[in-house]
Amino acid sequence: MRHAFAILVMTAVFCLSDVTSVTADSQAWLRFRGPNGTGISDSTAPIEFGQDKNMKWKLDLPGRGVSSPIVVGDRVFVTCYSGYGVAGAEDATIEELKRHLVCVDRTSGEIAWTATEAATMPEDEYSGMGVPAHGYASHTPTSDGERVYAFFGKSGVFAYDLDGNRLWQKEVGKESGRMRWGSASSPILHDGILIVLASDEAETMFGFDAKTGEEVWKAEAAGFASTWGTPALAKGEKGTEVVVAVPEETWGLNAKTGKVRWYAPGNGGGSHSVVIADGFAYSIGGSRGGGAAVAVSLGGSGEIEDVAWEQKAASRFATPLVYQGRIYSVAGSIVACYDAKSGDKIFEERLPQTFGSKTPNEKHAEEEQTENKEAEADRPRRGRGRRGGRRGMSYASPVLAGGNLYITDASGKIYVVSAKPEFEVLAMNDLSFDTSGFHGTPAISDGHMFLRSHKALYCIGE
Repeated sequence: MRHAFAILVMTAVFCLSDVTSVTADSQAWLRFRGPNGTGISDSTAPIEFGQDKNMKWKLDLPGRGVSSPIVVGDRVFVTCYSGYGVAGAEDATIEELKRHLVCVDRTSGEIAWTATEAATMPEDEYSGMGVPAHGYASHTPTSDGERVYAFFGKSGVFAYDLDGNRLWQKEVGKESGRMRWGSASSPILHDGILIVLASDEAETMFGFDAKTGEEVWKAEAAGFASTWGTPALAKGEKGTEVVVAVPEETWGLNAKTGKVRWYAPGNGGGSHSVVIADGFAYSIGGSRGGGAAVAVSLGGSGEIEDVAWEQKAASRFATPLVYQGRIYSVAGSIVACYDAKSGDKIFEERLPQTFGSKTPNEKHAEEEQTENKEAEADRPRRGRGRRGGRRGMSYASPVLAGGNLYITDASGKIYVVSAKPEFEVLAMNDLSFDTSGFHGTPAISDGHMFLRSHKALYCIGE
């Protein structure tokens, strides 16, 4: 028996009351990567944009972060942090760390309100590779259309109404993982239950009553360690499952009780999120040295030894996207496409690194210069409050609108690639005038794309 059942300890607290189901219109983008984490919008977005083209507004944020924006009606929400681990705070202590949930008017680009929470101690120091790479605002908020929820790591989970009033707060643990990188999994909602994976803090997935914050269930497992991806929901005859990629395995848990239903081998790590489509859970993850792709048929129970298919795949942190029977995966500058039924590779191509027409020698020189800069940025800068991290490494995942993929790299290049069986780059858009770095996944709603850098939030639209 694999370790999922062997070490998974379930504690079900049956205090579930009559809670409101999550409702959303087709234009809403209420969680990380939008509807059920698919990354697919029913809307369109501009193909070409830049500092002087299709830029509706730019807003300087009160802090840094790599979380992604969400869209709730006429409001955009994003998180960030300040006071420690940022430029200008070299002499600050970790006790000065603050996290912010920022509410922005989507039309004007002005801040409607900001909720600020002081960090509770202990916290992971701003040193080494992990924390300087992504900071202290890595979790994307979520909303049920009536409230908005933010996960601030060791400081806990916070619920606010849409006017910024705090409704409740719950702690989920204060431990640190082996590498002390902090957690990054974003909260999701199902049928009035807020689901939070506190991997580093407690190696536990929690289910909270979204209205009251009361604990409904919790699932404790050592296998949650080193899991940074966000779960997705899969509906079936046995009810809805919470599906999550953990290191080397994929798990399905009962969304109402937290009890494990099935577990399957495969995938290259726990840094990515799973995608649910057409009766399968697709998981593609890995590292610079390589990755793995796996497709698991939904609706099973216990140990699933025979997955639908599995193969090697180029992958790092980006979550894949499934569209019209094809899977699109991004690993750095490599874009790969697979047949979703068979797993057969359709293409694997490299994104262009330059803008405009260049001679081969100019292209080679510029690519070499870019690689040297990224290698320099990849070197961790130790020391309290210093700007560190790995700017050459992008955490952003692809999203889709109007039949096109939008791929964001760390430098601020946003590529538009046709989501077809043939690789075709339609546009290369340059926001690198913002040198702070781009790691958040864009949100798309009603013809607009909302994109964040470390220091600013942008609205792109015609």
